[in-house]
Amino acid sequence: MATKKKQVARELLFGDLWEFDPAPETAPAGIADRYGLFIGGEFVAPKSKKWFDSISPRDDAKLSEIALAGQADVDAAYAAAAKAFPTWSKLPGAERGKYLYRLARLLQDRAREFAVAETFDGGKPIREARDFDVPMAAAHFFYHAGWADKLEYAAPGRDLRALGVVGQVIPWNFPLLMLAWKLAPALALGNTVVLKPAETTSITALKFAELIRDAGLPPGVVNIVTGAGETGAAVVRHKTAAKIAFTGSTSVGKWIQRELAGTGKRLTLELGGKGANIIFEDAAIDQAVEGIINGIFFNQGHVCCAGSRLLVQESIEAEVLRKLKLRMKSLRTGDPLDKNTDIGAINSKQQWERITELVDVGASEGAEIHQPACELPKKGFYFPPTLLSGVTQSHRVVKEEIFGPVLSILTFRTPDEAVEKANNTAFGLSAGVWTDKGSKYLAVASQLKAGVVWGNSFNKFDPTSPFGGFKESGFGREGGRQGLLEYGELD
Repeated sequence: MATKKKQVARELLFGDLWEFDPAPETAPAGIADRYGLFIGGEFVAPKSKKWFDSISPRDDAKLSEIALAGQADVDAAYAAAAKAFPTWSKLPGAERGKYLYRLARLLQDRAREFAVAETFDGGKPIREARDFDVPMAAAHFFYHAGWADKLEYAAPGRDLRALGVVGQVIPWNFPLLMLAWKLAPALALGNTVVLKPAETTSITALKFAELIRDAGLPPGVVNIVTGAGETGAAVVRHKTAAKIAFTGSTSVGKWIQRELAGTGKRLTLELGGKGANIIFEDAAIDQAVEGIINGIFFNQGHVCCAGSRLLVQESIEAEVLRKLKLRMKSLRTGDPLDKNTDIGAINSKQQWERITELVDVGASEGAEIHQPACELPKKGFYFPPTLLSGVTQSHRVVKEEIFGPVLSILTFRTPDEAVEKANNTAFGLSAGVWTDKGSKYLAVASQLKAGVVWGNSFNKFDPTSPFGGFKESGFGREGGRQGLLEYGELD
């Protein structure tokens, strides 16, 4: 009996008949011309008397002047935090929780303004800043406000107390959300904080300082110093710090670990990743394709847990690639302030150059490059969504974190081979498994060396769920009860 040939769904072609009209976000961002350092509850000029420009990747235009903190400024920030610690740590948990609730509500009140500022400053699409970054940041403050008066339940039978002054260094890919991830649990437990945002995305952290002031937090509980690597090094090395929390590159994380060795300081590191998105032949292909798109192109691929390696079973490789390329044709790359935009601007010229370099290396090593036709803005830093097929485990684009909208595609035949390839990396932050069999998901997920493994989904986050990695992706957890305990001492 002749086998019935599977019909391939035809592509609907509309040409340019259904082109989207521009839908720019017009709400004001409320960005000041100049921002000082936030120390002791007020904005102050840097003792270094130095400033640097904050540039929008959207159009390479200057947004604001930011204070450059020197050693004396970092000393002043730690002194203010140390002065505030005794009173803040002894404040009843319910009272600290009220401050956190107040911060969450103030952020909600100014959500649209913060979303626009985040888009201007970092280049991410306004849809993502509006619908994910700002609401999730507020959710972390709400969640940890609830913990503030229930700390005896975080570790039953043990006494949990604050560590002291905490130094925190956050990255440029999720400036406001990373601030919330780190500030909320530290404050809930009674710690005081010296925080340094990334030099390319300092604006929303400094705008958040306005909320801290409006919420009436005691002076010195939160201090924000801005600058580049030297400022971050001063925050990390300072003798007053009882703990350092860092999110960023693996190379800087290794340096921090060496610096803190033997000092007795607590440390959590959330570093790079090279997440594997594993698609089995029994998966719902259309659903998986959406998960692939979300896993790698969300926030222009500027996500440490991005699914930047696609492992697809050989029997469905052709179908997955065909549907993936078709789906990519509908992605809109361009002005991040346009509500129709799916992929915005690359965060900085330096990052754009690294992405370009690694894609060129992939091509020179024999990778087949696929990029959908798209017209990129002439100003700013933009890179089209990219597929790299025909690659192997030895290719640089498979081994190194690109941190951009670039997906490397490999194949496998058996679950064991999928696990082996997924684990064949220096990183261990995230993974995804797509299958219609729960037993297969559990069997594969239990063998993957990754801090979080999503099932039939990707990039799902919640304040109640701990997040973190293994191997060169760091250690420690953020979020949930586990993340709260990272900021306390158990007696």
